[in-house]
Amino acid sequence: MTALAPLAGTSETPSAPQGGAGSDDGAGPGAGPGGGGRRRLTPYWLLLPAGLWLAVFFVAPLFYQASTSVQSGSLEEGFRVTWRFSNYSDALAAYGEHFLRSFGYAATATALCLAIGYPLAYMIAFRAGRWRNLVLVMVIAPFFTSFLIRTLAWKTILSDGGPVVGALSSLHVLDLTSRLGLTGDERLLATPLAVVCGLTYNFLPFMILPLYSSLERIDTSLHEAARDLYATPATTFRKVTFPLSLPGVVAGTLLTFIPASGDYINAQLLGSPNEQMVGNAIQKQFLNVLDYPTAAAMSFLLMALILIMVSAYMRKAGTEELV
Repeated sequence: MTALAPLAGTSETPSAPQGGAGSDDGAGPGAGPGGGGRRRLTPYWLLLPAGLWLAVFFVAPLFYQASTSVQSGSLEEGFRVTWRFSNYSDALAAYGEHFLRSFGYAATATALCLAIGYPLAYMIAFRAGRWRNLVLVMVIAPFFTSFLIRTLAWKTILSDGGPVVGALSSLHVLDLTSRLGLTGDERLLATPLAVVCGLTYNFLPFMILPLYSSLERIDTSLHEAARDLYATPATTFRKVTFPLSLPGVVAGTLLTFIPASGDYINAQLLGSPNEQMVGNAIQKQFLNVLDYPTAAAMSFLLMALILIMVSAYMRKAGTEELV
């Protein structure tokens, strides 16, 4: 009888109530009326700072610039919104050459960045070995220096009478580039070639890093499988490596072409008035001529043309290439 007493006492112990603190019915902090709603709102609260930042520093200036682009008047009389859409056609007619020159320089610099950056990214991804991190640091090292200082350095490198001009002149390279309209008078500064060189150098890391990221994710066993199927290195690159690296190519070309189209520092420091880009014209209208409606209209035209070209490029390349 004494042995059965603990069992009897145990059977009489009241069980824990349903939905108590130890139950697994989902109760806990935030449970109860409104708890699920708070959890659903958490992602939006986390996005609120970024949304406010975009609203204050992107959306609001964009609307202000849009209203400025359809104004008329002068600095003395004041500007007012008169819905003067002819500002756009006037700006395009007056500075159409600047737009074409900007896109031409940007496209050339992007092609050069791809031609230089792809072999370097390929080497870092597949051949650098233990030196990979060091080479990556060297790629991004120019970012530790001001954009302006880097461009001024190129002004010294390409200066008249410098070693670069002397070497190219002795090799008669400047004669060829002069016939092509890239240089003139046995000099590199104040020529289209100097502007393109500056753009290529300054935006090259924007091409290399996406290419490296895309190439680094390629499984090397695919290369081994291609060799097992008697594919030559050229065929392996054409059929395996390059198609798999297309996301990096698309991202790199966009990251290079878009900022290069609106750049004005390289054209101002390395070029002459004949090499001015649309960014230089916009800067002049804003700061020197003080024609704010024309400058705003040119800015919107630049954004619209870039958007059209990028959309066409994305449709051609396929949006899935960015995945």
